[in-house]
Amino acid sequence: MTAAGFGRALDLVTRVRGVRGAMLVSAADGLVVADQLMEGIKGPAVAALAGSLASRLGRAMTAAGVGESVFWHLQGSGGALLVVPAASGILVVAVAEPEVNVGLVRLELLRAAEAVA
Repeated sequence: MTAAGFGRALDLVTRVRGVRGAMLVSAADGLVVADQLMEGIKGPAVAALAGSLASRLGRAMTAAGVGESVFWHLQGSGGALLVVPAASGILVVAVAEPEVNVGLVRLELLRAAEAVA
């Protein structure tokens, strides 16, 4: 996929009200593939967190026998981290405000994951 294709995939997510940024992250190593982030968001740190969680969550879900993850929602006091793994080994990540419409962000993350698969 081209850089323009990555940009279009991220646009799907960042157009949702309350999303402060979106990223494509390599699940294997937690490195940023592409991003569209507001000022003040530390992209490499978010990418490293998402990559680490992908590895640990994958092992935990396999051990539990529930299959692969489809969507994660981590809520903190200052916002949320929402993630959808794509078939290509890329994580589509959104950094959002606490009051974001999680269902709408999830829908757009799934669309973006299809676009980068």
